[in-house]
Amino acid sequence: MKIARFSHAGAIDYGIVDEDALVVLAGDPMFAGFDTTGERVPLGKVGALLAPVIPRSKVVAVGKNYRDHAAEMGGEAPAEPLLFLKPNTSVIGQGDAIVLPPQSAQVDFEGELAVVIGTIAKNIKAEDAAAYIFGYTVANDVTARDLQKIDGQWARAKGFDTFCPLGPVIETELKPDAIIRTRVNGELKQDARISDMVHDIPSIVAYASSVFTLLPGDVILTGTPAGVGPIVAGDTVEVEIEGVGSLVNPVRVAK
Repeated sequence: MKIARFSHAGAIDYGIVDEDALVVLAGDPMFAGFDTTGERVPLGKVGALLAPVIPRSKVVAVGKNYRDHAAEMGGEAPAEPLLFLKPNTSVIGQGDAIVLPPQSAQVDFEGELAVVIGTIAKNIKAEDAAAYIFGYTVANDVTARDLQKIDGQWARAKGFDTFCPLGPVIETELKPDAIIRTRVNGELKQDARISDMVHDIPSIVAYASSVFTLLPGDVILTGTPAGVGPIVAGDTVEVEIEGVGSLVNPVRVAK
């Protein structure tokens, strides 16, 4: 099931994707369930597809979770998930612009699978993780690479406004070996399977819950495969995950 958050007729609604239309839900399905209003909105009449979730609390991210990416960054994949946080103010949605900050001379794309938490999770076991997951979406862990190297920690480099595109929808089911691809201006840059992760989704959710209490709507970014690289103003970045969708964002400089 694919769930969208969208603007229509001056309001923000949630809907279930049904071919070329959205079946409007009575409220946020994470809290209100899947009762519908009876209204159908053609996709062509939607004002905009918005970020499918705005984390109430945090975006938890995992670094160097594909061996080939760890190698291209000059190291090895860590034995345990390498966690960092992105603020919820970094979240944007489908079609929103990634804004290049003046503080950075190199901003990189990082296509990733994102896990959306559906219920409170603390110190859970990996084998129970599925019960705490609401669904999955596509993410771009945008990174000011030069600032990451200068700072020696990642908060500033990964925390700028617009540095966490999410979308276009939340998919409640995920193919275990789904392909993830990133394109810049149509040119393929990343091509991998999520099954190539060093730490799998249940392990990541369990590990994160041992550090932070995960709240409904929290998002976990699961790491990026090899092929990351710079983006400049005028570029268009597309991250596609098989069965979930394609997240497309233009790039521009700060005004």
